[in-house]
Amino acid sequence: MADTHSKQVKPERTVPLRLEVLRRTQVSPHIARVTLGGGEIDRFTHRGRDQWFRLFLPPVDGVGMKLPDRDGWGGYFQLRTTARSLRPTMRNYTVRGYRAATPDRGAELDVDFVLHASPETGEVEGLAATWATRCAPGDAVGLLDEGYGFDPAPDAAWFLFVADETGLPAVAGACAALPADARGLVFVELPSADDAQDLPVPDGVEVHWLPRTDGERIGSLAYAAVLAARMPGDTADPGHPAPVRHAFAVGEQALATGIRRHLVGERGWPKESIDFCGYWRLPKDAPAITGAEAPARRAA
Repeated sequence: MADTHSKQVKPERTVPLRLEVLRRTQVSPHIARVTLGGGEIDRFTHRGRDQWFRLFLPPVDGVGMKLPDRDGWGGYFQLRTTARSLRPTMRNYTVRGYRAATPDRGAELDVDFVLHASPETGEVEGLAATWATRCAPGDAVGLLDEGYGFDPAPDAAWFLFVADETGLPAVAGACAALPADARGLVFVELPSADDAQDLPVPDGVEVHWLPRTDGERIGSLAYAAVLAARMPGDTADPGHPAPVRHAFAVGEQALATGIRRHLVGERGWPKESIDFCGYWRLPKDAPAITGAEAPARRAA
């Protein structure tokens, strides 16, 4: 999940759980949702916020899947020494939704997968995304809980959330943990306007969807939107001190680290008031993220 983490709140012990696919749904043009359950779902502890996990998928053309049964480095050693025909592929994802068990059904966990098509073939790229378009009920997976990173101070009252489409589940989970009187801004960049989702937030939090057009660098719209935004504390006012602020920036690495750099260097935010995580990286020859590539836009 992460190239860059500001901090994490991790579970005390982590051992993979065996689950299975319950169903899959095409949420929007570029997002597929796979619902997991069954197996050892009762051993999963839902922590909320941007809780993330390592997802173990069966090896392509394998004969089964063998999960580690040890904690920490012992489990990693087991994984690396497992025969290729049984060794799962590991990817990092965020809990998009969780529903506890009821008398009528077991617990369920939703995982959202971003679907990007190859410009050459038009087919979905990436092992995990391809799996998400083809998996079927009963397919086995593994899950290793890794905790969460969104951890604001108890007295934080104003929040900034910034993400591209890969960070949308994390922002959704973090927003769900906000107090009812929270205020703030949410900027989420998406491949298209049709990928916007219902994102319940407190009345004092504004949500802005930023759909890209072809050729725009991922992260450029979200970054530019933050640079143009007015926030409490931008102008010192001794008579009206700024509320305690907290930021959460996730997605492509340059976006996450760029937002942190801007808030600290240009707006004077303390580093400890910013949680950030780079989930992935564009190629080294990608344009720099400066906020000048395109103006910020607001979706309806």
